[in-house]
Amino acid sequence: KRILVTGGTGLVGRAIEKVVADGEGQPDEEWIFVSSRDADLTSSSETKALFERHKPTHVIHLAAMVGGLFKNLRSNLDFWRTNIHINDNVLHSAHEVGVQKVVSCLSTCIFPDKTTYPIDETMIHNGPPHSSNFGYSYAKRMIDVQNRGYSEQHGRRFTAVIPTNVFGPHDNFNIEDGHVLPGLIHKVYLAKQSGSALTVWGTGKPRRQFIYSLDLARLFLWVLREYDEVEPIILSVGEEDEVSIREAAEAIAEAMEFRGELVFDTTKSDGQFKKTASNAKLRQYLPGFQFTPFRKAVKETCAWFNANYANARK
Repeated sequence: KRILVTGGTGLVGRAIEKVVADGEGQPDEEWIFVSSRDADLTSSSETKALFERHKPTHVIHLAAMVGGLFKNLRSNLDFWRTNIHINDNVLHSAHEVGVQKVVSCLSTCIFPDKTTYPIDETMIHNGPPHSSNFGYSYAKRMIDVQNRGYSEQHGRRFTAVIPTNVFGPHDNFNIEDGHVLPGLIHKVYLAKQSGSALTVWGTGKPRRQFIYSLDLARLFLWVLREYDEVEPIILSVGEEDEVSIREAAEAIAEAMEFRGELVFDTTKSDGQFKKTASNAKLRQYLPGFQFTPFRKAVKETCAWFNANYANARK
């Protein structure tokens, strides 16, 4: 197997690389991690050249234009166009060079905004996603549509996974454009340095299921090797492990030994209140999978951020 990982230097790509290096790789697997430096995946010719150069038998497709709530609110059209181009180029190049299996990475934001909870894999197309990030959400949803097309028309084994909120080492810790948890880690670091209060955007009440990037990496390997459905599978901790943004901020404050005050800026948007996902399908396949406890994973991520601050804060 020659496994090409797009977005290989991002949060999930680095986690997969670490898990493979730490002994989870198999002798018949050659791993190739590529980033935007290797090819511009919005260009069909560069994407095609990348695939012809490496001739992968398997692909993990992680590359995407991503960002937190406020970046999405500003740039929904850019998120739609960029991701549609990337996904179409990657899937079509994979088809053209005869890749046996592609596993793409979706997001729980693809689910309908107005829905019942918990959400599961059958509900993806039941209504529009939350308006705050409709460009990104619809572009990711279309991967599922395209996977079905390649399966029906060409017999391809293209599938996708839907992780809940991922965090860990090598995340994007940019306060303006990053996701909630890495943004909070950076904010706690700065508040601690300046001796000021920690300001959390929003009310702190929204709830999220956070999955540690190293746990997700181990699940990605299982999907690549064992999971044979075209239908996507949610990769998440259980519903009972959902935490509020306030609880997440408190866990980070504890891990970073921050003793200051927590202030909630309620003039800032909360985004979606919750998007509780069911991991029942995953549990049918892997009843014994052990997730890293949230506070332990937060502690490890904070330790990595502290040790790598010069590069991590960019």
